[in-house]
Amino acid sequence: MDNKIGYQQALMKNFEDIGKEEVAVIHSAFGDKPHVVAFVKVDKSLPDEDKCEQAFKMTNTIEQGWWHNEGVQYVGPNKTCRSTSSGDQVVLKDGTKYNCSMIGWEKV
Repeated sequence: MDNKIGYQQALMKNFEDIGKEEVAVIHSAFGDKPHVVAFVKVDKSLPDEDKCEQAFKMTNTIEQGWWHNEGVQYVGPNKTCRSTSSGDQVVLKDGTKYNCSMIGWEKV
């Protein structure tokens, strides 16, 4: 019976991922050497800047370390990581890169 539940959960996860696309979050603010810290699943039907905003929210610590958030694959070099901030970047699936500014997102 446990195998059936695991199989159903895997099917549901795959179904939920159908409307998603993966974006890369690059930390480069505060003098950091630019490096990818996460791959984040965002709603692919959103406009580009909203995808960036969704990735930003998912890589900010609110109640727990953001690297534990569902839909986030943490790939940073350390056990923990700071939250995404102004000066960091998001790269969309098509390669379009956006810089997080003080207000909104700027296409690079």
